[in-house]
Amino acid sequence: MLTSEKRHLPLYLSVLASFFLFGVSNTVIGATLPRILDDFGWSYRAAGAVLAAGSIAFFLSAYAAGRLVGRLGAKTVLAAGFGLNLVALAFFGSGPSIWLNLALNACMGAGQGLLEVGANWAVLRMSDERTGRSLSIVHGAFALGAVVGPVIAGALAAASAPWVLSFRGLCALFAAMFAASLVLPLDALGRDEARVAGGPSLSRRPAYWLGALALFLYVGAEHGVSTWSAELFKRALGSSAATASIAVSVFWIGLFEGRMGIPAAFPRARPGSVLGILSLGTVGSIATLALCAIIGPAAAPLAWVAVAVAGLACSAIYPLVVSVVGAAFPRDQGTATGFASTGGGLGAFAFPWIMANAAATFGLAAGFVLYAAVAVAAALGYRALCAAAARERSAG
Repeated sequence: MLTSEKRHLPLYLSVLASFFLFGVSNTVIGATLPRILDDFGWSYRAAGAVLAAGSIAFFLSAYAAGRLVGRLGAKTVLAAGFGLNLVALAFFGSGPSIWLNLALNACMGAGQGLLEVGANWAVLRMSDERTGRSLSIVHGAFALGAVVGPVIAGALAAASAPWVLSFRGLCALFAAMFAASLVLPLDALGRDEARVAGGPSLSRRPAYWLGALALFLYVGAEHGVSTWSAELFKRALGSSAATASIAVSVFWIGLFEGRMGIPAAFPRARPGSVLGILSLGTVGSIATLALCAIIGPAAAPLAWVAVAVAGLACSAIYPLVVSVVGAAFPRDQGTATGFASTGGGLGAFAFPWIMANAAATFGLAAGFVLYAAVAVAAALGYRALCAAAARERSAG
């Protein structure tokens, strides 16, 4: 059973659909980035600023949603997330103005932050299992959407069709989900319980901060590969724009397979052990991509393998971390998991900006070396989080 009660199945399927669209919207800008740069004449720094705006809005809205979702419920949070996304997707790319597109991507990021926290909280409320399987499958839907987005972008590039068509089509789908969120019985999921009076605040508990730190580092590395792999294949490895966009899909195919398969293949494995193995794969694959950027077109076959391995290695990390945090704070899952997602949003903001400047100054290879170092730091963060969460459970 994916949820603890059959009556929640329609809601669970709606969350799956929302995360699928979230995944498409999350990768469509990265997949079309080479064409955007060519058509609008943006520099790496300008593109980094547009991407960073979405990430800033994401972590601010994720933080706010974490504070509110336990009191307002999933309906309000998810409906607001769908509404912000459909507005942004209706107008993004209408012209080359950096400031207009920056504002629209910020709107999209704010909507994604609401969807992220609202969906995570809803799934944790539906399911009483602690293996992370229900949440991993939802995040697998995100990965599937992230595969489809670049495929659509690649198909439009191959057909010489305007790349903005992918944004307009997504707008229509988000409008449908907005309407659905208003009629689905999401209020049946209830609200978070009040914390016990006199208990220590979350800000004084290490697992609360370590969850945010773990996702800050993880999302930084994951977004680095997802957002910049198409540019690496086009500029450093000599691929066409259509072929380069498929590299993003290869990454997300590996991530999708891992999110669907790893929880089923290792149902009794400890989260710390799985996180340790996956982090080693993340470090090795990103370091290999940096090496390929240095070697050039001759390393393209190795780069394809590295992108696929990076996706598989990144796969189950995010849902595992959220599940660990949610299990550590069962009375205040909205605030705890929302703060963890805020850390992820902060990573999505900080590292693309750093990558844009590193690539502009030292080249793409330097950026991927940076991401490999971030993955090493993330591995240490996962280990510390699991230890702190175990102490929380034993004390609670």
